[in-house]
Amino acid sequence: MDMSNLNSTHHFDVIIVGSGGAGLSLALSLPEHFKIAILAKSHLTDASTYYAQGGVAAVLDQSDSIQQHIDDTMIAGVDLCELDAVQQTVNGGKPSVDFLLQQGVAFTLDQDQQLHLTREGGHSQRRIIHAADATGKAISTTLVQRAQEKANIQIFENFIAIDVISHAKLGCDTQPNRALGLYALDEQHQTVHTFLAPFTALACGGAMKAYLYTSNPDIATGDGIAMAYRAGCRVANMEFNQFHPTCLYHPQARSFLITEAMRGEGAYLRLPSGERFMLRFDERAELAPRDIVARAIDFEIKRLGIRHVWLDITHQPADFVKEHFPTLYARLLELGIDITTEMIPVVPAAHYTCGGVMVDEHSQTDLPGLYAIGETAYTGLHGSNRMASNSLLECFVYGMSAAQHIEQHFDPSFDYPSIPAWDTSQVTDADEDVVILQNWDELRATMWNYVGIVRTTKRLQRALHRIEMLKKEITEYYQDYYVSKNLIELRNLVLVSEMIVRCAMQRKESRGLHYTLDYPELATELRKTVLNPPNFQVEQPLVNVDSPDLC
Repeated sequence: MDMSNLNSTHHFDVIIVGSGGAGLSLALSLPEHFKIAILAKSHLTDASTYYAQGGVAAVLDQSDSIQQHIDDTMIAGVDLCELDAVQQTVNGGKPSVDFLLQQGVAFTLDQDQQLHLTREGGHSQRRIIHAADATGKAISTTLVQRAQEKANIQIFENFIAIDVISHAKLGCDTQPNRALGLYALDEQHQTVHTFLAPFTALACGGAMKAYLYTSNPDIATGDGIAMAYRAGCRVANMEFNQFHPTCLYHPQARSFLITEAMRGEGAYLRLPSGERFMLRFDERAELAPRDIVARAIDFEIKRLGIRHVWLDITHQPADFVKEHFPTLYARLLELGIDITTEMIPVVPAAHYTCGGVMVDEHSQTDLPGLYAIGETAYTGLHGSNRMASNSLLECFVYGMSAAQHIEQHFDPSFDYPSIPAWDTSQVTDADEDVVILQNWDELRATMWNYVGIVRTTKRLQRALHRIEMLKKEITEYYQDYYVSKNLIELRNLVLVSEMIVRCAMQRKESRGLHYTLDYPELATELRKTVLNPPNFQVEQPLVNVDSPDLC
């Protein structure tokens, strides 16, 4: 679409930022008379959903039960999952699968032409539906195609959201504060557009590009979390960052994941000596939750001074491996690794943001008219550790719930106050973009070295000191120069990095994904860490904690 000929102000009924499973499920669940905008800051399939290799967790087999799925989730989250959210998500498993099948997603079938179910870490039963080992690709491409077919959905590729527009942001105190839309940069033409709608949904993915090594695509820069916080929404549990245990260690394959399902189908983790070491850390061995497996690998790498460990599925029949993991088999063969006869070098990498913007059962944030869905949101489902394949399920359950809520509360007579265009009168062209690159690299290295799989109070203090200095530099740069994609992302990343550190400093225990040498035991109190935005007020806060204001 040639955006250069379009007016810079656009009116819609619903604006959705993000083109992954969460955003697309919302768009496709809304009535077709709604005028919908989808903003993707890259091409449509460049979202975390596309790269998901595992699948969607759902109770579909008679040997399984809703209660077992709930129990498994609560155990993986180390008792910090919120039961209402877990129940809503697990009960939404069958409706979500039905939704995906109606959209035309081609899942793998068994010999009886029923949905094939596999098992992953933390699950007591086979309940993962999948499309071979490229489930995310199958879901993403199908939902994108459905969205492109809808006349009521307008797609804006290469548009980067900057900030949410609200009454408070406009200085309008005569009306109750609510979201009115957002500003977004058209990267192709380097112009800022105004998008207005009664309802705005942030489905921008997580924030794991804050780390030097990550399995995430480049879009995962915490945009939705940062924008919601600046708009006045609370954020919770940002200290719980999941490191995927098995990212391929290879110079020619940046951010390439080895799916959890490979361990579900019997793969072993081995040291260079050939020893299976996971049995020394957990009785579930390779099927232990991801935090335990990642920490065990990290321990062995540091103990032995090695760069990686090995994942071994060579004991399974070659035809079995090729049938279950065709994408992995072909890709690794291109890199010179035949997984039917050779072990795979793997290391942990930052993978999933378990915290995020606090929402209710309808994905509503603290700001009326603003929703957060998927990895951007904190629903309470994951607790201190996400169980494999629950995250895609969460996208669909909460996407459909948000759609229902928006439909019920839509007011066709909604009126806007006067919305100013984006102001560029006080900025100039940047003199040297190398400043952005330098700060980006320093921020991610700081997070990896000081706020990684194993933490200490001293490391967190050092990280916070450096992040505060970086944030000051980045803020000054943002105020002086025209916005760019890299600058917008860096501004968001430094804020979410600060959130991660501040949440980690509040948690005086080791639980789930947060492991600190200074507090290695579980605390007796179950609590989430909540960060309140400046001047935030709520009559009945969900958790009574002292949290610093971030600016």
